[in-house]
Amino acid sequence: MKILLTGATGYIGKRLLPLLINEGHEVVCCVRDRKRFPSEGIYSHAAVSVLEVDFLQSLPPSEAIQDIEAAYYLIHSMNAGSGNFAALEEQSAENFLKFVEGTRIRQIIYLTGITNETELSKHLASRKNVEEILRSGDIPLTSIKAGIIVGSGSASFEIIRDLVEKLPVMITPKWLNTKSQPVAIRDVLKYLVGVLHREDTLNRSFDIGGPDVLTYKEMLLQFAEVRGFKRRIFTVPVMTPKLSSYWLYFVTSTSYKLAVNLVDSMKVEVIADANELGEKLNIEPTSYKEAVKLAFQKIEQNSVISSWKDALASSYADNSLLEHIHVPIDGCLIDKREKKITGEPDRVLQNIWSIGGKKGWYYGSWLWKVRGFMDKMVGGVGLRRGRTHPYQINTGDTLDFWRVLAADKQNRRLLLYAEMKLPGEAWLEFQIIERKSEYFLQQTATFRPEGLAGRLYWYTVLPFHFFVFEGMASNLLKHGSAAPGTPLSD
Repeated sequence: MKILLTGATGYIGKRLLPLLINEGHEVVCCVRDRKRFPSEGIYSHAAVSVLEVDFLQSLPPSEAIQDIEAAYYLIHSMNAGSGNFAALEEQSAENFLKFVEGTRIRQIIYLTGITNETELSKHLASRKNVEEILRSGDIPLTSIKAGIIVGSGSASFEIIRDLVEKLPVMITPKWLNTKSQPVAIRDVLKYLVGVLHREDTLNRSFDIGGPDVLTYKEMLLQFAEVRGFKRRIFTVPVMTPKLSSYWLYFVTSTSYKLAVNLVDSMKVEVIADANELGEKLNIEPTSYKEAVKLAFQKIEQNSVISSWKDALASSYADNSLLEHIHVPIDGCLIDKREKKITGEPDRVLQNIWSIGGKKGWYYGSWLWKVRGFMDKMVGGVGLRRGRTHPYQINTGDTLDFWRVLAADKQNRRLLLYAEMKLPGEAWLEFQIIERKSEYFLQQTATFRPEGLAGRLYWYTVLPFHFFVFEGMASNLLKHGSAAPGTPLSD
């Protein structure tokens, strides 16, 4: 069967693709930027093809999808901001329907949120509106509705993890007493695969959840129990939504925009209505504690497939990130260093591919932490995002306060773009080049300032650049790669 998979580089899409291939299907993966699609492993399978589309635009018919029989709609934009994400999601859904009209498609499968309450958050109301748009067409729709998804790399899992691991005592907002029905990521994937071309699921919606109905406070305490921590939690009635959003933002790895939407959604109870789907698909629901244990098994084995932090919002309105792949020269301030490699270049390449996260930046770790803290205090992302895998990088991944624009291991090049708060734009590039049978590391920091403030910023931090960038380049040349997660000495 030929299947269209939207959101193929997102948290769910990356995990669903291998399952569909293993079932013997041919999959057309929709991505907004082909460069973000990995080129190794399952992604290079003969049954996988890539289609570069932007569902915020009106799209012409494509020959590549004329013979598709089913499509997964996994386009969401909770992280796109608190103001216009509903309009963007509506536009994406309408353009998607037009895009698949006239094909052989017989089913659309949509993963959405549980919307059983009378008063919904803006986020859940938008999801419900998208469902109604998809259902308004002539193509049968199967809606799978989930609440909190528990799995390595999921937004809810990582936020709960941050809170539990960082705070022995928590003074929390009253929405921690809101009830929810968490579901394990492996169960979500079983449902998504299981409903494919089942006649009894067409034009129907199904709530899915685990066996436990818990308050957010209970989820935090049970998470702590699984990890062997003792935690005390006190809820207070006076914390406003804005203050709650700042609390989540400063304590966890979430962005402020996402924190606003999360707080808005967490005031609504998300409990699944009973249905027969789990029994029909022979799915035994995974308990919350077991889902947490399974997630940490993946983390400890360095086998986290996807993370919410790496996924650009599918209806991300600003395409500028895709334009930064070509590093400018004119009007830029540049710090360029070149070092001769005396050992094996592949070992240096492995050091480059292990940069950031727990390993750090090879020199001046405390300075990087200070810079991350300063960024966080002005509303930036800081260093808290880390990295998904200790020594593997894909184009589009987050790397602390950088975004990976190019991860070309074959050509020995890594290009990062700064997502920190800056009076300008910044790139950091690492490349190993060959010259007369000798190898050299080229490390280039490029800054395009905005006005006088940008130039003042560059020259203010210039003394630190001399030590940090020089030390980083020198340490990258050290023979042998440190074990994953082990920082090199300053």
